Amino acid sequence: MSGSLQLSGAHLSQQADGLRAGGDAGAGNDERLEQAAGILALLADRTRLAVLQRLSEGEADVTTLTEACGAARPSVSQHLGKLRLAGLVTTRKDGRRVVYALRHGHLRRLVNEALNVADHQISGLPPHD
Repeated sequence: MSGSLQLSGAHLSQQADGLRAGGDAGAGNDERLEQAAGILALLADRTRLAVLQRLSEGEADVTTLTEACGAARPSVSQHLGKLRLAGLVTTRKDGRRVVYALRHGHLRRLVNEALNVADHQISGLPPHD
């Protein structure tokens, strides 16, 4: 990815709508940066990152997520609670089970890109766009 932020047409339209509605570009950018920093802070935990990595493959319940990330069930449940409160994952009931899913593909791509950077650093591969 290049140094500039790539936005889809829908995102550009949303930004333009906000500015036309009297929004301050600087204040809006501050809010965006604050939100992004909060999301990245949530990703900075190994267990949460492992949970999100598994959820990027599809829906899963707590048992499946516990097995996938190798953490204790109470710990996984607490991390899921934080991710749910942050609006990064959704839940639905399947009988007595609660099934978790990523809220949107942006998060899946973010997790995958973070793991790709790690792969490059571990293997010594040069960076690329």
